[in-house]
Amino acid sequence: MRRIVLKVGSAVLTQDGNIAHRRLDNLVEFIVKLQQKYEVILVSSGAVAAGYTLLNLDKKVVANKQALASIGQPLLIHTYRLEFEKYDIICSQVLIEATIFSDTNRLAHAKDAINTLLKNKVVPIINENDVTAVEELVFGDNDQLAAYVTHYFDCELLTILTDIDGFYDKNPHENDVAILQKIVHLIDTKQLNQKHSANSEFATGGIVTKLKAADFLIKNKKKLFLSSGFDLSSAKEYLLDGIHNNGTLFKA
Repeated sequence: MRRIVLKVGSAVLTQDGNIAHRRLDNLVEFIVKLQQKYEVILVSSGAVAAGYTLLNLDKKVVANKQALASIGQPLLIHTYRLEFEKYDIICSQVLIEATIFSDTNRLAHAKDAINTLLKNKVVPIINENDVTAVEELVFGDNDQLAAYVTHYFDCELLTILTDIDGFYDKNPHENDVAILQKIVHLIDTKQLNQKHSANSEFATGGIVTKLKAADFLIKNKKKLFLSSGFDLSSAKEYLLDGIHNNGTLFKA
């Protein structure tokens, strides 16, 4: 069976300081449908945002952000578990660090675990180990983590569900005449070196980190599909029906 990665960001999973339960439920329902066609790995942000719903700490302080991640990760996984239980599906938590991808032995063990989970129809929910990954908390993001998961765990496609419906030639939040780029084969170096511009207060990336993830996958002959996590219709059309009406497909 074909294998894909779904990555969902904090902007999609939270709303007004709380977990966005309806959007999370829609996401889980979508994954259930995808499992009829694919093996699905979920890379989920939202631990810090979930922690903030219980404890209002200044997330600009790294130690506070680590504490919020520690509080929020079990809350986030518990919420996922309750949603997946509605469909009699088991989900699992997989916390990893970037260094695993350069450690052949650790990576092999991780791949064995992921393969076993998928073989048994379990949905692995991957996140960075934010409590110890200081650099990731300050500068990193789950977009590039998801790209590495896609490549090293033998997936053919990464779909990023975010707060925009694709990649535009201009910033769609600032320019009404911005044009959606449906297919992108090459990403300009200047675009990869832009300043990060995350829209959510809990996000760590923005469009630049998504472009870096796409650039990595293009160079490794794999694909990235970018579409809205608020309205899943474009992702459903592309992944379930093979129809590309909206969203951006990055490919070689």
